[in-house]
Amino acid sequence: MEQIMEQMPVVLHSLNIGFIQTLKLFFVTLIGAFPLGLLMSIGSTSRIKPLSWFIKFVIWIIRGTPLMIQLLIIYYFPGLVLHNPIWGGGESGRFLAASFSFILNYSCYFSEIYRGGIQGVPAGQEEAGLVLGMTKTQIFFKIKLLQVIKRIVPPMSNEIITLVKDTSLARIIALQEIIWAGQAFMKGSQGISGAIWPLFFTAVYYLIFNGILTILLGWLEKKLDYFR
Repeated sequence: MEQIMEQMPVVLHSLNIGFIQTLKLFFVTLIGAFPLGLLMSIGSTSRIKPLSWFIKFVIWIIRGTPLMIQLLIIYYFPGLVLHNPIWGGGESGRFLAASFSFILNYSCYFSEIYRGGIQGVPAGQEEAGLVLGMTKTQIFFKIKLLQVIKRIVPPMSNEIITLVKDTSLARIIALQEIIWAGQAFMKGSQGISGAIWPLFFTAVYYLIFNGILTILLGWLEKKLDYFR
C-alpha cells in the first residue's frame, strides 16, 4: 500500500495527460461526425442514384468492419503500400489518423440515425407546409429539424456513450490515450513496472465522464419533451 501511495502522483499525472488525449479525440470526433453524418444521410436518400448508391456502399463497408481494422488500414496503408505517409510522424500524426478514422466511422452510424429520424416525421407535415407556400428548405429547418432532433437524441446518446469507450481502440496505432497510459506502467514507465492497479483507475475516469454525459443527455431529452 505504501508503494502505491508513493507511485500515485506519477500515475495520476500520466493518466491525466492520457485522459486529455481521450477527450480531444472524443470532441473532435463529435464535431466532425455530426455534420458529416447529416450530409451522408441526405446523400443516401438523394434522388441522384449514383450518389445514393456510393454513400450506401461506404456506409455498408464502414458499419460492417471493425473500427480497429479501419484504424490500422487508415494509419498504415498510405505509408506501407502507397509509400506516402500522409499522416506524418509522432503523436500528432497518430492523432490525425485516429481522428479521421473515428469521424468516418461514427458519421456512418450517425447518418443512419439521422435518416431514421427524418423519415419518421409524418409526410403530411411536408404536404401541409407546401400548401402554406413554404419551400422544402423552410419545411426542413422550421418543421422537420426540431422533431428529428427529438427523435434521434436517445439513439445518439447511446452512440456518444459508446464513443467514449471506443476511444481506447486508438492505442492500436500507439496513440497515447488513457488506456495506453495505464498499460505503460505494466511494461515499465517512469520507473514503475509490473503495476496493474493504474488500469483500474482508468475505469474510474470513464465511469465519471460517462456519468456526466448521461446526466447532460438526459437533461437534453427532457428539454425536448414539448413534442410529446
